[in-house]
Amino acid sequence: MLQLPVYLDNNATTAVDPRVLEVMLPYFTTQYGNAASRSHSFGWVAEEAVDYAREQVAGLIGAVKQEIVFTSGATEAINLAIKGVYETYVASGNHIITCVTEHKAVIDTVKHLEKKGAQVTWLPVDADGLISPAALEAAITPKTILIAIMYANNETGVIQPVKEIGNIAKKHNVIFFCDATQAVGKIPVNVLGDNIDLLTLSAHKMYGPKGVGALYVRRRDPRVRLAAQIDGGGHERGMRSGTLNVPAIAGLGKACELCAREMPEEAIRLRRLRDKLEQGLLQLEASKLNGSVSHRLPQTTNISLNYLEGQTLIMQFAKQIALSSGSACTSASMEPSYVLKAMGLDDTLGRNALRMGVGRFTTEEEIDFVITTITNAVIEMRKISPQWEAFKSGVTQ
Repeated sequence: MLQLPVYLDNNATTAVDPRVLEVMLPYFTTQYGNAASRSHSFGWVAEEAVDYAREQVAGLIGAVKQEIVFTSGATEAINLAIKGVYETYVASGNHIITCVTEHKAVIDTVKHLEKKGAQVTWLPVDADGLISPAALEAAITPKTILIAIMYANNETGVIQPVKEIGNIAKKHNVIFFCDATQAVGKIPVNVLGDNIDLLTLSAHKMYGPKGVGALYVRRRDPRVRLAAQIDGGGHERGMRSGTLNVPAIAGLGKACELCAREMPEEAIRLRRLRDKLEQGLLQLEASKLNGSVSHRLPQTTNISLNYLEGQTLIMQFAKQIALSSGSACTSASMEPSYVLKAMGLDDTLGRNALRMGVGRFTTEEEIDFVITTITNAVIEMRKISPQWEAFKSGVTQ
């Protein structure tokens, strides 16, 4: 039986997989030791859980466990990566290359460093949401110390040419940081194969708990050094002090293990559901798919439905369907998505966009319901839309 509301906001967060929760529970109750307490069995058990989770996380991205630093989430990991590199290497150069469609956690961190004296090149994207590797390489100077380009976009699912970017960074001896928060667990990611030096991920994007993430820090060829952003005890090899969140870390590890094992089959199922949803909604007149069709995550779609107000449309079925008009960090704003604007969409299409992400627990019955519900809502809203009437009459707006 269909359970309402239907959840299609899996790019914002995912439900914790029951198998993940099962692994976490003992560390709240019977095995509640501090992983830094090395004088008794409670601490040893906690430390062992953290060590095992480190292996699980590393295994998902092709790293070794010594390269994994646990954080409170991707935002903290992003701050540690970008600020940590800048503060460590600023004597060699102060130039950073990034992209206008990065997540706000990257954009705001880089803007903070701009105020501190960093020189920043903001790469544009094309209509598909992709950067130009040639433009990136042309932007490199002798003062470039960091390239910060995301793996997959949180609004459109567009996947950047990461391997090519990594090769360019390697060729010019520039550190490559990749925010892979949306990609890890959805598609194969390999830090060695892609020449990634720093990578962030978050548990709650892949059916783990909120409040925990990780930063991959390359140990050799090159060895990346970071200035700590949180001091106080020297935890995580001096890069991130603070008592480790053992239950959440254990959950992150299990979530990574499940994704590593189930990702190929899961991606096929999610792509089929996403394509069905997309095909159903694109039957609506004056609808537009945003972003690359071929270079994107299997579970994400972003569709603009013209001649109505996107936020108003969402409110029409908010009690029945959970989705968003953009990033969870910016969806409360009435401004059009900065990601879609950067891709060349006008403000109207940007405001009329729906971001939908299917997930591990999405069913075909739910997709059928969503297609019918949104289609009916759009038809009814357009009946009273002056813009729609003008469009149908052939009047140019």
